Amino acid sequence: MSENNGRLAVRKTYKLFVGGAFPRSESGRSYAVRSAKGVFLANAALASRKDARDAVVAARKAFPGWSGATAYNRGQILYRVAEMLEGRRAQFAAELVDADGVSARKAGELVDAAVDRLVWYAGWSDKIAAVHGSANPVAGPYFNLSTPEPSGVVAVVAPPMGPLLGLVSVIAPVIVSGNTCVVVASERAPLPAITLAEVLATSDLPGGVVNILTGRAAELAPWLAGHMDVNGIDLTGCPEELAVACERDAAENLKRVFRPDPGEDWLATPGTARLRAFLETKTVWHPVGI
Repeated sequence: MSENNGRLAVRKTYKLFVGGAFPRSESGRSYAVRSAKGVFLANAALASRKDARDAVVAARKAFPGWSGATAYNRGQILYRVAEMLEGRRAQFAAELVDADGVSARKAGELVDAAVDRLVWYAGWSDKIAAVHGSANPVAGPYFNLSTPEPSGVVAVVAPPMGPLLGLVSVIAPVIVSGNTCVVVASERAPLPAITLAEVLATSDLPGGVVNILTGRAAELAPWLAGHMDVNGIDLTGCPEELAVACERDAAENLKRVFRPDPGEDWLATPGTARLRAFLETKTVWHPVGI
């Protein structure tokens, strides 16, 4: 109860983000989220396997439109997301102070880094094809052109540390290249992911391009790895034993698997490895006109 006027505060209800909407977990489960100092912060939805399946359906439905959009359009949408994230800088910074126990100044710097990371990847949207595509020399009267294309639906296990910068760093390269994704947020600190979902929902990003689940990676990741309609999986947030199990499950339908160095520095300049991880190369032959 507020000490100023005696009114009750409106408590925020933390939900999932699937298909552009905010459903509760179908199981009705939740779990307690605590700060770095052990203070109770909120109850977050504990996503189930059914929620994961629903998220995959939403991501698949969004894929044709998103992959068919121009690279310029995808880049502009990421710029818009960065713009809106910066507009909520204070809220994100406060959540990072709670989640990581850092100073307000450090938290602000991490939010700024997340905004800059989105802008960095947005700038790659119309350059990926030029850098990773090619015109190939062939012995004959043909043009031979190789062009990168998105793989499809990508499952992403977000890192447990870096609940905002790390999250943005794994989502942005997946979607800027035309993929859609299902993200398992940091179980330890999911609140920045939920706030990011609110940013995405009110930006120009089509519903279903990014779907965010809160809950246990150990419960959700194996099912996403084995899901036959998921085309790739990023195991960034998986511990060693879980990552090995997910790689085994992913082999069943030849998923693309990205398993980075577990000590990845989120403040370092990202290279293009994540951009290339979920791209496929299409090569076209065409006769030379006379």
